[in-house]
Amino acid sequence: MDVHQLAQDQLALAHDDPHGRSAQIAVHDGHLRQTVIALTKGTRLAEHNSPPAGSILVLRGTVGVTTGDRVDTMPAGFLATLTHDRHGVEALSDAAILLTTVTSVAEPSHG
Repeated sequence: MDVHQLAQDQLALAHDDPHGRSAQIAVHDGHLRQTVIALTKGTRLAEHNSPPAGSILVLRGTVGVTTGDRVDTMPAGFLATLTHDRHGVEALSDAAILLTTVTSVAEPSHG
């Protein structure tokens, strides 16, 4: 899969979307999900809770990740672990991200 082509395709769809966003799951393997999310400049993903584990890789453009009063600016090529605090995302330019999440974490086995 060409993730950069997928990002470009999703960004084109985001420009046609009245909400300025588009997303497609690229990998779904058990509890692991990798989703390409495209946002047009100024589009926000409202504050939300984090999954048990995850990361964000900026494929194109620049995004701001807001946690409380703090904003972390993330340009293309930036990779970060998701905060476990509530957070929001805003496209500071047309942007595409690869969101990797683990939706469930098994309890450690006690052997």
